Amino acid sequence: MNPTALRVLTYNIHKGFDMSNRRFVLHQIRDALVAADADLLFLQEMQGEHKHKEQKVSDWPELSQSEFIAEGVWPYYAYGKNAIYEAGHHGNAILSKYPFESWENINVSPFTWASRSLLHGVIRLPSVNRDLHILCVHLGLIGMERRQQLTSLCERIDRHVPHDAPLIIAGDFNDWLGRAERQFHDHLGLQEVFKTTHGAHARTFPAWLPFLPMDRIYYRGFTPLDCERLSQAPWRVLSDHAPLAASFAL
Repeated sequence: MNPTALRVLTYNIHKGFDMSNRRFVLHQIRDALVAADADLLFLQEMQGEHKHKEQKVSDWPELSQSEFIAEGVWPYYAYGKNAIYEAGHHGNAILSKYPFESWENINVSPFTWASRSLLHGVIRLPSVNRDLHILCVHLGLIGMERRQQLTSLCERIDRHVPHDAPLIIAGDFNDWLGRAERQFHDHLGLQEVFKTTHGAHARTFPAWLPFLPMDRIYYRGFTPLDCERLSQAPWRVLSDHAPLAASFAL
């Protein structure tokens, strides 16, 4: 951990399968995440449990995917179920090198068949002796659904996050038209780190030929140092999304 900087990474891991959804690559994903050396991981489509795949996939870990990735590197983690079905569930996770003060998973889906939630955590940054609010999100595919979820997200922050508190919101926004931008900037005072450092949102989907800007890292209360889309090997063959990694000065 660097006491003067914070490195964060957001990644939709596609439930541990490659872009074709045929090859189980969770072990390679973990190796790549460990090498990226982020203090905070914002992960979407984390498989919490799947009884059928546990029996069929030979190298399926005994631990949950959150625990498997976190083990030995990120001592603190939170997992929130998004979708629950007969065989199991999947959702969002935050893995941290700093301890959680608290965390909560908030259901924001208007549909029972496409459950979505916001994973809201609070961690303490010892170098600045302040609480950092962090939210991992995976918004819906339908425009009306996303608008409702963005409204719920803004309401959550208004009620539970002090206006002067440092804040990071990261994840898969499914917002390729950029509709969240004005609401986040005007209502919450947020900026998107890749856009701040490069002038436009990162194109992160599909990973093998990215042309849609789906994944974002929004922030306030920090000075951004850099942000990069991790699209080189091995990332481009692991998931259908490319991850974003950013560093901030504390």
